[in-house]
Amino acid sequence: MMIKSSEVITIYESPDGGKTVYTRKSGETARTLHSIDPMHQRELELSTRWAKLKEAVCLDDPAINDLIHQIEMLMELKR
Repeated sequence: MMIKSSEVITIYESPDGGKTVYTRKSGETARTLHSIDPMHQRELELSTRWAKLKEAVCLDDPAINDLIHQIEMLMELKR
């Protein structure tokens, strides 16, 4: 006689040291977002916004490209 376990095990995973936490059921690969650190969420939003802005402007224009590099340098210095 074989007895099956009816207990479902939830696994919590964080690929970035706790900034985002995902859950999945044992034996499954699909996972869902459980929680995200608000500061990390803000950084992700700003990063995405900046990437979209860079795509939207004409990078072939040397003056605009130079300004983008200056802004990136200023952002790094402020960190």
